[in-house]
Amino acid sequence: MGSLVSRSVPANMSGPVAEFVKSAIAKDKVVIFSKTYCPYCTMAKEPFKKLNQEYACYELDKRNDGDEIQSILGELTGARTVPRVFIDGNFVGGGTDIKKMYDDGRLQKMLA
Repeated sequence: MGSLVSRSVPANMSGPVAEFVKSAIAKDKVVIFSKTYCPYCTMAKEPFKKLNQEYACYELDKRNDGDEIQSILGELTGARTVPRVFIDGNFVGGGTDIKKMYDDGRLQKMLA
């Protein structure tokens, strides 16, 4: 019988992948860690497209270090799920969070 426990790579918060994640978050105004097939990731990207806001997007399912990046994001944000959206270096939420922020005008204020 299979295990339902998620197996994830332990996060090395001082290694090169962690440094990449921290650098990526700091480099651009809007950063999205995503997976190409994830509907919540698409939901998170849509408001930025509607606002013509550029964003850096890292598709973790297309990277060899994607699982390790997710573990690092888990340490940084409290969850490994995608999307993980950062604005001005601060974690602001996932897909439903971004949609709600767009709908109530908070996202536009954060980007101003």
